[in-house]
Amino acid sequence: MTLLSVRNLSVAIHEKPIVKDISFNLGAGEILALTGESGSGKSISALALMGLLPLGSKKGGIINFDGNDLNKISENKFCKLRGKKISMVFQEPMTALNPLKNIGRQISETLVQHKACAPHELKNRVRNTMDRVGLSGIDPSRFPHQLSGGQRQRVVIAMAVCLEPSILIADEPTTALDVTTQAKILKLLKKFAEQDGISIILITHDLAIVANIANYLILMKEGILVDQGEPKKVFRDLAHPYTKKLFSASSQKLILKENEISEGKLLEVNSVSVNYKSHNKGIFSKGTSIEAVSDVSFDIKRGERLGLVGESGSGKSTLTRTILGLQSTSSGYIKFEGKKISKDNRSFKKNIQVVFQDPYGSFNPRHKVERLIAEPFFALGKEAPHETEQKSIVKEMLEEVGLPLNSTEKYIHEFSGGQRQRIAIARALVIKPKLIIFDEAVSALDLSIRNQILKLISDLAERHGLSYLFISHDLTVIENITEKCLVMKNGKIVEQGQTKQILKRINKKTKVIISIFGGRAADAGKDPIPEFSKSIAASFVKPKF
Repeated sequence: MTLLSVRNLSVAIHEKPIVKDISFNLGAGEILALTGESGSGKSISALALMGLLPLGSKKGGIINFDGNDLNKISENKFCKLRGKKISMVFQEPMTALNPLKNIGRQISETLVQHKACAPHELKNRVRNTMDRVGLSGIDPSRFPHQLSGGQRQRVVIAMAVCLEPSILIADEPTTALDVTTQAKILKLLKKFAEQDGISIILITHDLAIVANIANYLILMKEGILVDQGEPKKVFRDLAHPYTKKLFSASSQKLILKENEISEGKLLEVNSVSVNYKSHNKGIFSKGTSIEAVSDVSFDIKRGERLGLVGESGSGKSTLTRTILGLQSTSSGYIKFEGKKISKDNRSFKKNIQVVFQDPYGSFNPRHKVERLIAEPFFALGKEAPHETEQKSIVKEMLEEVGLPLNSTEKYIHEFSGGQRQRIAIARALVIKPKLIIFDEAVSALDLSIRNQILKLISDLAERHGLSYLFISHDLTVIENITEKCLVMKNGKIVEQGQTKQILKRINKKTKVIISIFGGRAADAGKDPIPEFSKSIAASFVKPKF
């Protein structure tokens, strides 16, 4: 039975066409994947279905749902549908959640808004919804910052499904989550479709997810629908050149060129442990100590490229903060060029730069790109070059990362995700650091853009003899960009050595390639999905340490 019928949907923002005449049907309990690169019009199409397009937008075509054309109904009527009949899970849960309200209150707001239950039933309804999305052990009085990434995503899903909508739109619900957490979130969505009959529109740039979860696939490019059909058939036939391009990007591997590695240690981490105290339960209670990092030791030589991989909560972020001198060690020490790093010793910071996961969040939106890239010069104080020389260096860095020189006069919102990450890399390079830390620097990018950024990092490392620590939850990224890697679990280093050797050991220990849904399993070494490339299946390998 067709639940939603979209015919010739078009969207223009400030007269610029964004979505051009797309049509599709969505059946009850069906999962439809909307995929394509960044800027292809996926999210705008979803916002059109939700009636949440920005000011200055014009839409055309027919969106037939529940006997109504959603393009023609009043905003008042749309408000009654939104959340109750059609609901949406947005990409970044920390942005979607209010940091000042506890999660129980935020889940209850939808119920209160639609008068879905009596006030005395509200607590039970919230608790039942939390149980339903796998948050049964979590206190509703907790705040978003007290939860892991996967738990926050479940809270957002709870808010979306508490009224049992007919359609759930999930916009990149697993971006930046580690593989095992990603699998759990996708399994939850699959359960809603199969057991509760909720129809799901899943927006993603990850073809592995599409292959494993979707009943039907729509592939978009520059606002146009270029390919569609059952995922297996689409990936087998590769009928459209764009489909072929995306598919090849998923299996593309970089050839990491050799860097000259010296024997001297640039960074030395020796027996480092970091303990936190949990919040006191009462005035007189002492609380308990949590060991976030436990007895970690490793070093990075000049010119070396080291990977750090682990699931959410493994201690990667705490270790990174400690290396940057933002977190004190409980025991052990960290040395940079033979000198101890501490919160008080800031002289090393001009030689260590960071590229963060979210470039937009790490830039001041009020400044132009020239000022943003030049920011590290302010940390040099009297050692900073003259302003004229700074401008020259900024332009040189833009050329290094493949951006036009006129980018200096633009603001950060005028760039795509991949371009923003190039600007972040230019900022990191501008004072010629000796070590760069890449913190999940490509996790939010689509495959083809991700590969471009990884190649850029590899080329820059070779050109400048850079040392870097590349942090990721994605084993395929670590394989492409590092020679050596560390694997963290529960605050400890459980594997370390040559990247290729570690990946071989992990694959030998892996008994099952996750076919996340439907209970299919395969022994390691066999290909459970022969019509798909092994690299796509490999992105769902669950390492067992």
